[in-house]
Amino acid sequence: MCTYAFVHYKVHYVCRPCRRSHKQPWRAGEHRCPRCRLPMRYAGHDFAAPRRADERGWRAVAAVLEAGLTYEGFEPCGCGRQPGYRPRTSAQARARLRAGARAGLTAAEALPLRDPSDAQPGATRGR
Repeated sequence: MCTYAFVHYKVHYVCRPCRRSHKQPWRAGEHRCPRCRLPMRYAGHDFAAPRRADERGWRAVAAVLEAGLTYEGFEPCGCGRQPGYRPRTSAQARARLRAGARAGLTAAEALPLRDPSDAQPGATRGR
């Protein structure tokens, strides 16, 4: 059954400079931060924001969003669960980016790796 087809869930949007996240209904167009009025980034349905004082956590969030990844636990239609790993600290993000660079992977391929030693070309396929 398509989970997201029948119910319109709110999704998370993130303002990196303010370190804030807000759940808003998805609609095309630009969402602006209520505090600084800068455009907010789409983070997905399953985003869990770090505490505002957690600098390392917010650096990891920025790395994930800059790589073009989102925090989604379901496939886009919501039919199947396909959990994806996302780093929670900047040290985890750096380790995956370094291992991915050695293996010739892009940031979008290296960041979802559960273990940086898995960084081989094509390692993210099939997960």
